[in-house]
Amino acid sequence: MPEPFHYEFIQRGLLTALLLGVSGGLLGNFLILRRLSLMGDALSHSLLPGVAAAWLLFGPDTLALFAGALIAGLLTAAGGGLIARVTRVKEDAAFGSLFLILFALGIALASAPGARVDLPRLLFGSVLGVGPEDLRLTAGVTAATVAVLAVFRRHVLLETFDPVFYRSTGGRGAAAHLLLLALVTLNLVAALRAMGVVLSLGLFLLPAATARLWSARLGVVLGLSVALAAAGSVAGILASYYLGVASGAAIVLALGAFFLASLLAAQVPALAGLFRRSKIRHPARGRRAG
Repeated sequence: MPEPFHYEFIQRGLLTALLLGVSGGLLGNFLILRRLSLMGDALSHSLLPGVAAAWLLFGPDTLALFAGALIAGLLTAAGGGLIARVTRVKEDAAFGSLFLILFALGIALASAPGARVDLPRLLFGSVLGVGPEDLRLTAGVTAATVAVLAVFRRHVLLETFDPVFYRSTGGRGAAAHLLLLALVTLNLVAALRAMGVVLSLGLFLLPAATARLWSARLGVVLGLSVALAAAGSVAGILASYYLGVASGAAIVLALGAFFLASLLAAQVPALAGLFRRSKIRHPARGRRAG
């Protein structure tokens, strides 16, 4: 075992990141398939006022921060859907508007005179600063996410791949949509202490986007997403320890390196095919073929 993982606080940080990678890797694929990636970003940023308000009222208590962030996230999810249904504003615009308003409100609360809120920690988190209570909370959220996706997998899959058929057979598309957003919100809240408001979505989207470059089969993509999230967590914490950089940022950068490397590898066959086609179209080639 590498030297850093002999320390208990690093073990907790790694285990927290691995647990978040399991649930985040699974949910990230559904966000991408439903084209809700930007909505997930809006949800993550909208947690800030709830966390800042809870910090002002109760201090840095884990359960209080969790409750405040969860309330803010669920209100954003419900509010964005409601605005889209009762007005002409599209859902992405509704979420974008709420995101800006709530994020600005959160910064205003956190930076108010006498607030004493640790704003950098809320924005960027601290993987290596998670405590036993945070770890238990993350484990519970991950277990609940996996269980819910297993029980309601048919509804989530049908709503994702064929919503028209799902609704024509009596399926409740709005309920499945809200269930997915609620799970995303719950996991973003669980990731708040470790990854912060800004970086938490990295554990959701980057592994899923990378996995989709290697396979189109959902089962393979889901498994690969979880594996990539785990590898990125280990690589990021090692880089954080040896290079002295922020652990959350190091994890996201490691996942980003996997994505860019996969993107380049995926483009090699396409570029080779383009090169072959261009040679076939060359006049000399054309005359030789004739």
